[in-house]
Amino acid sequence: MRRHQRDGGPADGNLPQELDAFVGRSVELADLARALDAARLVTVTGAGGVGKSRLAARAAALRVPRDGVRRVELAPVRDPRFVDHAVAEALGLTDHTARPPRETLLAHLAERQLLLLLDGFEHLVDACAELVGALLRTLPGLRVLAAGRRPLGVPGERVFPLAPLGEDEAVELFTGRAALHDVPVTDDRDVRALCRRLDGIPLAIELAAGRLRALSPGQLLERLDDRFRLLADGGPDASPESPPRTGPGAPPPRHRTLRLAIGWSHELCTPRERLLWARLSVFAGRFDLEAVEYVCAGHGLDADDVLDVLTELLAQSVIAREETPAGVRYRMLDTVREYGADWLEATGDAARLRRRHRDWYLGLATWCELDWFSPRQDEVAARVEAELPNLRHALEHCLTEPEEAHLGQYLAGSLWFCWAGCGRLAEGRHWLEQVVELDSGHDRSRLKALWVLGYVAILQGDRVSALAALRECREEAERCGDAAAVAYAEHRTGCLALVTDDMPRAERLLRSALERYEEIGELNSNVLMGRVELAMTRAFQGDLPGAVRMCEDVRRICEDHGERWTRTYALYVLAYAAWADGDPARARALLGDCLTGAHAFHDLLGSVLAVELLALVTVVEGDAAEAAVLQGAAGRMWRSVGLPLFGSAYYNAPHQLCETTARQRLGDEPYEEYVREGARLVREAAVSRALERPLDAMPSPREPARYAAASPQTHEPAASRTRKGGETAG
Repeated sequence: MRRHQRDGGPADGNLPQELDAFVGRSVELADLARALDAARLVTVTGAGGVGKSRLAARAAALRVPRDGVRRVELAPVRDPRFVDHAVAEALGLTDHTARPPRETLLAHLAERQLLLLLDGFEHLVDACAELVGALLRTLPGLRVLAAGRRPLGVPGERVFPLAPLGEDEAVELFTGRAALHDVPVTDDRDVRALCRRLDGIPLAIELAAGRLRALSPGQLLERLDDRFRLLADGGPDASPESPPRTGPGAPPPRHRTLRLAIGWSHELCTPRERLLWARLSVFAGRFDLEAVEYVCAGHGLDADDVLDVLTELLAQSVIAREETPAGVRYRMLDTVREYGADWLEATGDAARLRRRHRDWYLGLATWCELDWFSPRQDEVAARVEAELPNLRHALEHCLTEPEEAHLGQYLAGSLWFCWAGCGRLAEGRHWLEQVVELDSGHDRSRLKALWVLGYVAILQGDRVSALAALRECREEAERCGDAAAVAYAEHRTGCLALVTDDMPRAERLLRSALERYEEIGELNSNVLMGRVELAMTRAFQGDLPGAVRMCEDVRRICEDHGERWTRTYALYVLAYAAWADGDPARARALLGDCLTGAHAFHDLLGSVLAVELLALVTVVEGDAAEAAVLQGAAGRMWRSVGLPLFGSAYYNAPHQLCETTARQRLGDEPYEEYVREGARLVREAAVSRALERPLDAMPSPREPARYAAASPQTHEPAASRTRKGGETAG
């Protein structure tokens, strides 16, 4: 199952689909298009609910440059340090290195012509302004369209203030939304008066239209007029949603109109609807029904009633429903969420709701970690990606509450499969480094975070940090008698020895770790990965039959449990052995399966290893030019992985053999040109090219079996050296 594409996917962008008609704004769209032609940074500003996001998205969809449009939704981001991560995520970037996200962004966008749409940045304005300024100064092909309540303040910015809808367009919007509720509107005079009273603010108009099942336009107007008159006359406006009417802190009139319109809509809700509205404000980004039922039920709202109340809020446009790869999700507009958050604070129940939110996402992470080793692995990957804003929110909560530090350590450690298996090493490193510094008083939670930190650092190529974390984990685990943490620390230390070419030590540590896993009854993706890594040590030391037996066993267990991620690495070793045995057709089939699986999980390491070996298989089959192209593509991918082939002589030997053979057949200049061609391929294109080369198009003469597993010191087949009685030492 392929999930949505990341890292250099097609240029169609990630703009949200319009679920209802876009009304009016033809003049504004034309003016905004001209502004985008004249300036590289245009910021659409205006009060909440005036339609900034919708207009910007429509303008972006009508002006797609060569490399597409990418929208960055910043409303769910709470920490300014995550702005760069959010942009990288929206661009679909997967980077396994330890370099900062800013560096990755600059490298990825260097030769692209792209329109970046930043939406909802006002609470992060300083961080966004600094990032946008740096990007625009460095990247001539980048344009930025921003939508927020205030300008970014970056030099060269063109500010585009957005006014509310004119009366005719406001009436068209109201009647159109009324039709969605199957309510015909016939009294044009009341509708026009209502739209004027709401200052033509689209969100306020949509909230009003959501009430038409119960009230006529005339009744809506009468109630709204009463609400405005009451506040204007100095009536009871001490509710948390009501801003001061005068003085230096008074909000702009139209913002006040929107707040009052939302407050009026809130007053028309039943007590249960108001309660759920307030409680939904604890979510960051989108949320699903199960989460709402757990977090928001109780204390005046029965769990059995949650769906009915949620449906009413949906009908009244308080929330919106969306289809996502992870299923149906709901969301609240920022202004509506802020209003609900004010009410939640006023009820005195905010702290309890935040704990409920944290508990749900702790449980979700636990479930996902267990189900990672199951046929639901794809579902888990999609689910955790959809829930990342709320998982981050839960982590932030744990970090700000000292008594919950151990829960933050547990959560960051339990998400190892997201950090390591789904291409989010940089974000994982960010959280793990924070939580291991906390003195939680809970050894097991911190030890888990430590070995996961060591694992992430290995994958990023940061050997010093990896060794420090794993050594501390091992020593502390032995002190407190945590057998599982000892096994994981030993396992990952063996993995570190593997990628640094110390094969005897790697084999010794990995065997010991696997014995420890067996003693405690541990079987999961990590344990199976340890078996694959042990098989790699045997393959690199010349014992190909032993490596094959181990990986066939791992492959069988993975298929029995529906595990696909670790299976890709077992397939890599089996393909390596097939190539070494002189069977390039089998090697290619295995590598195609391997690459498909690794790419689906955004696992850059698994992907680039497969492409590297596919290049060697291709030259063995007689197509040196295509092999050089694949080597160039792999070289570009390694920049996002870390040190090419780990700097390992063992991992590098097939690459060197491929390059030597291709150069001999093509000549140096043509070889370098083909490599440059491959280096121009973005990851998606490189993977497609590697996978889609039809077998019947391969050159017919097969290379002789002399292309077997080469040691780092010589191109003599390792299998033949084993037959002569010696194993290759690390």
